[in-house]
Amino acid sequence: MRLRDKVILVTGSTTGIGEATARRFVAEGARVLIHGLERDLGEAVVKDLGSAAALHLDDLSDADAPARLVNAALSAFGRIDGIVNNAAWIVRSNIQTTDAALFDRCMAINVRAPLLLFRAALPYLKQSQGAVLNIGSINGYCGEANQLAYSISKGALITLTRNLADAFGRDKVRVNQLNLGWVLSPNEYKLKVSEGLPPDWHDHPPAVFAPSGRIMMPETIATAAVYWLSDESRPVSGSIVDIEQYPMIGRNPVKE
Repeated sequence: MRLRDKVILVTGSTTGIGEATARRFVAEGARVLIHGLERDLGEAVVKDLGSAAALHLDDLSDADAPARLVNAALSAFGRIDGIVNNAAWIVRSNIQTTDAALFDRCMAINVRAPLLLFRAALPYLKQSQGAVLNIGSINGYCGEANQLAYSISKGALITLTRNLADAFGRDKVRVNQLNLGWVLSPNEYKLKVSEGLPPDWHDHPPAVFAPSGRIMMPETIATAAVYWLSDESRPVSGSIVDIEQYPMIGRNPVKE
């Protein structure tokens, strides 16, 4: 078991990528703090995982939520060995619709919360020589016109990851990031249907975005996350790794 006896806090883990990651971590011997907003979903995950999991519901747009999350992990398991900052507000907005309130909420959830969670957990991460994995997006490189605020937040997360890795490497606290491409989470499925795609849209994704013929699944991300929370990846820190079906740099899509 690659994560035996580690205690890992996973934000946004009542569904989707976070849930798959938490489940994989437990399978690898870890204990996890499940976090989200939906009590029914969270309780169902914890019921499946048994004594290896505990649940804390909180809204990351609240600046005090990160400290409460850290306290919940300590109360449940007595230590913190790792954090996965997976929770994010994936919001559609462009230059016309991105007002101050929307921008501030997006940055609060997607950037401020990971920062404050790291700060609150830092004394315990130093004790355990722990690891933090931030879940970013390839949209952090420039994004799309209808994902302005979200893309900015994911770009900021890249800088946050590198800054913290540089600042705390001598404390043996590691910070790395996965920039995800297109992943078929339950929320992504519902979003695309709400935007007018047919219910079977994921069965035939555009080849330019999914050259393999299928969209990545949450379990793919969970498998990758294990390495970065395990001691196998020590002492690497400050890495930004793209998890995508094609190279982001120098990409030249095949013209059909």
